[in-house]
Amino acid sequence: MAEFVTIARPYAQAVYRLAREAKTQDLWLERLKRLSVIVQDPEMAGVIGNPKFSAKQIADVVLSLSEEPGDRELASFLGVLAENERLAVLPQIEELFAQLKSEDEQIKEAVVSTPYPLDEAQLKNLMTQLEPYFGSKLQPRVELDETLIGGVKITVGDQVLDASVRGKLEAMAVALKN
Repeated sequence: MAEFVTIARPYAQAVYRLAREAKTQDLWLERLKRLSVIVQDPEMAGVIGNPKFSAKQIADVVLSLSEEPGDRELASFLGVLAENERLAVLPQIEELFAQLKSEDEQIKEAVVSTPYPLDEAQLKNLMTQLEPYFGSKLQPRVELDETLIGGVKITVGDQVLDASVRGKLEAMAVALKN
C-alpha cells in the first residue's frame, strides 16, 4: 500500500497543479472519485490487467465510463496513467489529491471518535467549537467507537483532544496511582 502511495504522489501533484491553475479543484476531485470507483470494480480490474488490450483501449474504456467521455484533458490524464500501467493507483491519487486540496484550503481532517452516531447539527456545532481550538477549518470524519462509553475523542493531525468517558476514567486512574 505504501508503494502505491509513492507511485501515486507525482500524478496527484501534477493533476492538482493543473486543477489549481484552472481553478477546477472541485471538478477534478469529483472526477477522481468517479475514476476510483470505476477502476476498483472487479470486472474493470480484469480489463486493466488484461494484456490483450492496449493502453489506449483501456484508457478509452475508463474514459467512456467516466461520464465525461469528450473531455480532452481527462482523456490525456487517463492515457498517461494507462500507458504507464498506473490506473490501479487512482484511489491513492484521489486520496492524495484530496489532501493537497485540503492543505491548500487550510482545512484539516478531524477524526471524531464517538460511541454513538452524530446528526448533522451536532457535528456542525462540534466543529464550530473546535475550529478555534485547532486554529483551522476542520473537515469531520466520524468513526464509531463503542469502547468510549460516552463523549468524543477528536484527532487532528498529531493532536488529540480526548473528551470521552473512557479517557477521563483512564486519567483518573493515573491520578489515583500517583
